[in-house]
Amino acid sequence: MPRISIYDVPPLTDRDRARLLATTEEDIQRHVAEDGGVDLADIDSAEVRVRRGYPDPRQLRRRFGMTQEEFAHAFGVNLWTLREWEQRKAEPEGSARTLLRVIEQEPEVVRRVVVSQSDGPVAPR
Repeated sequence: MPRISIYDVPPLTDRDRARLLATTEEDIQRHVAEDGGVDLADIDSAEVRVRRGYPDPRQLRRRFGMTQEEFAHAFGVNLWTLREWEQRKAEPEGSARTLLRVIEQEPEVVRRVVVSQSDGPVAPR
């Protein structure tokens, strides 16, 4: 099944809305069975883990033993943006997700690129 964003979903038509409202519990159970038998209503929410398409910025920063300021400076990320990501007030999008994946796998490469684009070496503060 292709992944799409909630923003890519077109608005419901009157016909779709009528079909949705006509869906019975029996229909739902049949769909659950067709999808592999897992009914999300039966799962304890504490057991559910969200899988993101990018590394968690806070966990990544902590793995490197860096403060927010050090991480932002070393990898060329805006400090306020990093804080927003860590507080879940915003999510990395597009190239920021890619940057986090590269930082996760090749942090020294990113550091070298950031250093080469700055006036001097990147040092922790």
